[in-house]
Amino acid sequence: MKEHIQMNKNYYAVLMAGGVGSRFWPVSTSANPKQFHDMLGTGRTLIQKTFDRLNRFIPTENILILTNERYNDLVLQQLPMVKQDQVVLEPAMRNTAPCILYASLKIQKMNPNGVMIVAPSDHWIEDEAAFENDVIACFDKCEQEEALCTLGIQPTFPNTGFGYIEFEKGSDDNLKKVSQFREKPDYETAKEFLAQGNFLWNAGIFMWSVETIVNAFKQYQPSQYTLFEKGIPAYNTDKETAFIKENYAKAENISIDYAILEQSKSIYTLPATFDWNDLGTWGALYDKLDKDPNDNAVVNAKVLLEDAKGNMIRTPKDKVVVVDGLEDYIIVDKEDVLLIYPKDKQQDIKKVLNQVKDSFGDQFA
Repeated sequence: MKEHIQMNKNYYAVLMAGGVGSRFWPVSTSANPKQFHDMLGTGRTLIQKTFDRLNRFIPTENILILTNERYNDLVLQQLPMVKQDQVVLEPAMRNTAPCILYASLKIQKMNPNGVMIVAPSDHWIEDEAAFENDVIACFDKCEQEEALCTLGIQPTFPNTGFGYIEFEKGSDDNLKKVSQFREKPDYETAKEFLAQGNFLWNAGIFMWSVETIVNAFKQYQPSQYTLFEKGIPAYNTDKETAFIKENYAKAENISIDYAILEQSKSIYTLPATFDWNDLGTWGALYDKLDKDPNDNAVVNAKVLLEDAKGNMIRTPKDKVVVVDGLEDYIIVDKEDVLLIYPKDKQQDIKKVLNQVKDSFGDQFA
């Protein structure tokens, strides 16, 4: 993608691309997770679409990809414009706080005036111009004051699968002061949140200046900060890998939400102006795909359907699939695994995956 002439050199992004997406088994596996697949049949994988979306206003060389060592080659293969030193590798799984601190210190060393967005690599956002405007509005706030910003999503139904952001009522500003982050609620609580009108879904999209986030770690997570601060002389040099290999696993396993966001006093949320879907389950993907007159969503397959309604069908390219007499099923075919599973039990796919591992071995997971 061409660099905009007016691209701001102080803008940085950290793409979170280390997850496994096990609810999308059997397509998403630990060897080749969901972000590296073209889940929507658009011709671009989710990480490619996310990179393109950020690259509209963030210079190519300022986008870091945070992932697990085993996905390094997949990242470089799918994002050929990215250089090896933009791929930040975690040698151990330690939740989101340590890797965000590590990436923030790297960026701060490159550019002390940097502002950055931390974003998942596997979400669906259609209106990219609206996304860009929202992020830049948050960047402006972060450049002017010590604020941590997040994009909140206007809830469309009482979803129990997301955390919520509660903001203070009564302000006409676009950016709302956050009063608290709320854990994933039960259904009754979620209904209450929606009725109150000042709750947004937490999409895990954060913006801040490198100075503000590093100071927040100093204040709220001093031992984590001390551990990673020791690496500052090594970051962005050939000594970095050795330092991280030796020290990363010592970091506390804690999320950015617990480590920083729930403790900080100056957090703002911008209710997003774009449509968003976390593509967290086969059902969420089904919602986003085009359907035939009987509400079947088909990716890649050539289908003959009889008395079949509300099914999600995905196969390797051009496979012929004949379905008769099935309603509301997930049908996913891969070289070595075929899944035929009721859509209303989709949250149990993680459990099924563990049973498959126990019975047939890890190579199917």
